[in-house]
Amino acid sequence: MGARRIRREQRRYDMAESRRTNGMLKMKERIRRHHRMMEFLKKGKLPFTPTVMSWLSMALDKPSRLIVQADVDRLLQEG
Repeated sequence: MGARRIRREQRRYDMAESRRTNGMLKMKERIRRHHRMMEFLKKGKLPFTPTVMSWLSMALDKPSRLIVQADVDRLLQEG
């Protein structure tokens, strides 16, 4: 029974360390992705590539099939 507990504690420690390390990288990547997607939005009009539409869907909290150019323009105005 002791070995199972030890493995669980080691795993918990490793996962916490991984979250600390990778969390910083993910935060930086989210910022880079935001800037990159905003550049795509400024350059083009609907319809965008699936990658951009997926990001837009997440940013607007709306299914991509319901996104209209007015939503994109409003997002560009905000930031």
